[in-house]
Amino acid sequence: MAANCEECVYYDYDEEADAFTCSKDLDEDEMERFLRGANSACPFYRRGSDYETARRQ
Repeated sequence: MAANCEECVYYDYDEEADAFTCSKDLDEDEMERFLRGANSACPFYRRGSDYETARRQ
């Protein structure tokens, strides 16, 4: 699994936080594994289209 967040379809800009964040909704168990760093790669990574990737730059 890939871990390049900048190419991921779930990596969106949050205007309130003025930062890019992952917009994938995680359940309690998934969030716990994420916070512990138990995943060596993001299991939710999905490559965005070239247009979506370019839009973030």
